[in-house]
Amino acid sequence: QVDVVESGGGPVQTGGSLRLSCTASGLSFEDSAMGWFRQAPGKEREAVACISGSGLGLYHAPSVKGRFAISRDNAKNILYLQMSSLEPEDTAIYYCAARSEAGYGRCEVAWYPFWGQGTQVTVSS
Repeated sequence: QVDVVESGGGPVQTGGSLRLSCTASGLSFEDSAMGWFRQAPGKEREAVACISGSGLGLYHAPSVKGRFAISRDNAKNILYLQMSSLEPEDTAIYYCAARSEAGYGRCEVAWYPFWGQGTQVTVSS
């Protein structure tokens, strides 16, 4: 059984920063592609950033490029999303996803079979 758990969400003011963390068990973490996705009320879930098992392959969505950074610590089995210059439009539930394949392949919802329950990020103006 694969368990994915996010943490680190919360309220933050416009322009502020927040770091999300994600752990995944039940799979080989370093051999698994990981991703961050988000879903705002009334909208579809969308990709934020994805990373290969080694950490060398990265993708950031255009809407967050330059403000968010995905990274991973394979020694600790933790995935991170460092978010800076947050905007009210970043308000959403943020989900961590995993796939037991080293390359990040496609940074798309349908590509990832394992998901966490999500953590709420609320950016106030």
